[in-house]
Amino acid sequence: MEYHQLTYRERYLIARHKSSGKSVRAIARMLRRSPSTISRELRRNADSSDGRYRVDKANSYARARRWRSRKGTQFEVAQVELVYELMKRRWSPEQISRRLRKVGQLSIGTTTIYRWVRRDRAAGGSLWQRTRQLSRRYRKGYRVADHRGRMRGKTPISQRPARVSRRREFGHWEGDTVMGKDGRHCLLTLVERMTRWTRIIKLPARQASEVNKALSRQIRLGLLKMKSLTLDNGTEFHGFKQLQEEFGIQIYFARPYHSWERGTNENTNGLIRQYLPKGMCFRGVTQRQCDAIERELNDRPRKVLGFDTPNEAYARWCCA
Repeated sequence: MEYHQLTYRERYLIARHKSSGKSVRAIARMLRRSPSTISRELRRNADSSDGRYRVDKANSYARARRWRSRKGTQFEVAQVELVYELMKRRWSPEQISRRLRKVGQLSIGTTTIYRWVRRDRAAGGSLWQRTRQLSRRYRKGYRVADHRGRMRGKTPISQRPARVSRRREFGHWEGDTVMGKDGRHCLLTLVERMTRWTRIIKLPARQASEVNKALSRQIRLGLLKMKSLTLDNGTEFHGFKQLQEEFGIQIYFARPYHSWERGTNENTNGLIRQYLPKGMCFRGVTQRQCDAIERELNDRPRKVLGFDTPNEAYARWCCA
């Protein structure tokens, strides 16, 4: 007959019957358990302070003993090294767990990976530094005036079609710039809304002419299939009319200080900051480095994509 651990209810009944003077054999008959099971339970899980059997203490002792017996890992060295390698590539524990399970490579829980990270940190390791660090969150005031240069003719995001907002059509992008410490060298970041596929371009200056030059080159070479583009209100995007006229792209602008209206792009910029943290000067950052970061992000599984990668999603829609 298969053995099952005693439940909390059974421990409650043991405590109650024991306090009323019932014998071990009588308790065993009422619970349909072996007398040796009841005897062992009373002996092992009695309160260490006075020897009395109390249900909460007994349950606590039993759970602690079970946890200690399972401390040994069930994973092989190669499997642990695989998880550590993906952590070094800045995959989150959830991404690692769900992606490896999806491709049938390894079944491991998110909680287990977080436990490994905490143990590694306690031992002086650096895995925890590879997890995404969220900076202090704040929201810019709604009543703060936008003092950046203004330009007429911008199409507001409120006029963007519902099919774009609902991500039901491929080819609609969001764009922004990520600034370096010197305030000059920066990155142009572009994200396709449906697939989360990312493009990162190094700019020598935060100027409209540089943004237009970079975007025009990407579109002419066929590297970006773009129907629309939603941008921030920075002055570096004031050359948008040229892009609209030359390539037929519809360009929309989010409201000032409403960054969540371009949530996909803002989230991607946060991921990029894992590689190029705030306070870093981008003068020495090369396009080759940007391409490497881009490859990492596009090969990282995303929960919103069912733990497919942006590369996989982009290939399906781009070639459809």
